[in-house]
Amino acid sequence: MPEASGPVGQDQAPVFEPKIVAFFCNWCTYLAADLAGTSRLRYAPNIRVVRVMCSGRVDPQFVLEAFAQGADGVLIGGCHPNDCHYQEGNYKALRRYHLLRRMLEQMGVEPERFRLEWISASEGERLRHVVNEMVEQVRALGPFRKCEQTEPVEEAAVR
Repeated sequence: MPEASGPVGQDQAPVFEPKIVAFFCNWCTYLAADLAGTSRLRYAPNIRVVRVMCSGRVDPQFVLEAFAQGADGVLIGGCHPNDCHYQEGNYKALRRYHLLRRMLEQMGVEPERFRLEWISASEGERLRHVVNEMVEQVRALGPFRKCEQTEPVEEAAVR
């Protein structure tokens, strides 16, 4: 069931609060999140950060599993191009992102639910902006509904 929380009045329904899984590069985007925290920049608490050594190490299966386990959106954050600590990891992430985005669209997942951003360690303000923007976009889309198969596999295979 989608979580609904937030301000509730007598005439108001609960506000949908999306769950967003974020895969952040250890060397850049994760440090930007740390900078945002130490700088006391406020951003939406809807994000759950998974720290990875490089955005290029985010396997497409991780993204699919996040959606399968109830995430309403997925954000991948990595180093700027030509700034990767592993030389070409962010280019690998970019290639995977484009392929995975196309696949998710074919599965019926709105493109706004999946995002790739380049955020360096010194860009705490940019991280705050990206997170808040994504939370608002996903909130406007509503809860993610898993793609459900309409007919059993055996029947579909016979036709």
